Amino acid sequence: MTWTIALTVLLGIVLKMVMSPPSAVVEWIFSKFALHPKLNSKDVTVTYIEKYLDDVEKIRLIDNFNEATFLKQYDIFPGKENLFLHPETKVTPFVINVKRGKKDSKIFVYCLADYVYVVKEYNKKVVAYDLRSESLQKFTLSTKVMTKDVI
Repeated sequence: MTWTIALTVLLGIVLKMVMSPPSAVVEWIFSKFALHPKLNSKDVTVTYIEKYLDDVEKIRLIDNFNEATFLKQYDIFPGKENLFLHPETKVTPFVINVKRGKKDSKIFVYCLADYVYVVKEYNKKVVAYDLRSESLQKFTLSTKVMTKDVI
């Protein structure tokens, strides 16, 4: 009899957690599938013109990237990925290499005057979208920035 009551209470607790999980769990699940992820500066390396950015500039770029507002996503049809990965523009992109566990992804950030164009390449998939961020649009490297050559 006590086993039945204990099992019923335990089953009730499990059902309650499944039906309305804590907000931290929900946020974690949504962050796994987010198109515009929040990046941690410890998990990324940033290159510009094939040189690594200094830690101060990297943190500043990542903070601006995280604070940017998502505008719209582009539809990419199979076979047209190269057009999005290498757009015809004179802007040199910042390349953000993200390492999360076993998954690697590359994010190309083109800082244009009107918006920020982002191309994310992961698991042989390509996703392109626009962001709005004044600080990222006006982002320039300071004149005394130390960059390290890419090996």
